Amino acid sequence: MYLGQEYQIFDWFYIHFTENNGMAFGMEFGGDWGKLGLSLFRIVFVVFMASFLLKLIRKNADKVLIVSLSLVLAGAIGNIIDGTLYGILFSESYRQLATFLPEAGGYAPLFFGKVVDMFYFPIFKGYLPEWIPFCGGDYFVFFRPVFNIADSAISIGVAIMVIFQKKVMKEL
Repeated sequence: MYLGQEYQIFDWFYIHFTENNGMAFGMEFGGDWGKLGLSLFRIVFVVFMASFLLKLIRKNADKVLIVSLSLVLAGAIGNIIDGTLYGILFSESYRQLATFLPEAGGYAPLFFGKVVDMFYFPIFKGYLPEWIPFCGGDYFVFFRPVFNIADSAISIGVAIMVIFQKKVMKEL
């Protein structure tokens, strides 16, 4: 797929190819140093989180906490792998199909690649009622973010921790 290409699966579900240079919802720190800092921070965070998760497993912590943290950890690792290696393994995909292992090398060095996002769920599209202050009458799409499987794992893990927070907080 090329950047921006999409396939409609249902009215409310698209496979939409986009690349995310930074964090969730396209936020990023400025420049190359910001990208490198974010990548290294993610790696340090994953190492800390993995060691914390191992301690919880060894002390036989509640399964809800272990599963939720495992989902967050797996999602974080997935996004790290994507952002670290994608730029080395693929050519630029702007206005063309990305090539796997291009002869000239990838579009970015180690740690400077983008994360591929592909799931788009515009569940509700329409105009907001006029009576809503500041944004009444504006076109609105719910759920606008495009995300990947790793983002889903992180979101589900966090949601489990929020839903079962009493059980989770006892273990922490």
